[in-house]
Amino acid sequence: MGKSKQTRNHNNGKKKNIAKTWKTKRRTKDLDQIHSDMKPETAAKLLHQEVDYDVTGCAQHYCLHCARYFVDMRSLKEHFKTKVHKKRLKQLREEPYTQEEAERAAGMGSYIPPKIIEVKTQPLEEDME
Repeated sequence: MGKSKQTRNHNNGKKKNIAKTWKTKRRTKDLDQIHSDMKPETAAKLLHQEVDYDVTGCAQHYCLHCARYFVDMRSLKEHFKTKVHKKRLKQLREEPYTQEEAERAAGMGSYIPPKIIEVKTQPLEEDME
C-alpha cells in the first residue's frame, strides 16, 4: 500500500494533499510532552480543570498518561484496564530523550543508558476519599 494519489479537492479543483491530512488526523501528544505534563504542578492543573463544554465530558475526566478526555468516570476506569493504557505506561517508563543524550550519541561524551522511571496509573478522586 502506498499513500493516496488524490491531490485535488472535488469542490474547487485546487491542489490539496490528502495524505498529509490523514497522517495528522489522530495525532496525540508525544512522550516527552506527556512527561512534562506528569510534573506535579502541571498534573494538578490537568486533573482538576474547569468545566469546558467544548471538550468531551466537560474536561472533568482526563487520563494524564494518554492525554485523552472521557465522558464519565466509568469509562475512565475501564480505560485504565485496557491494553492501550498499559502500553502507554510501559512506554513512559523510559526517561525522555535530552540534549545531553544527543551530544553523547554524537561523540561528545560517553554513553549512559536511559533511566527507568516508575509510572503508576493516576489516582482517582473516588479512591482518595
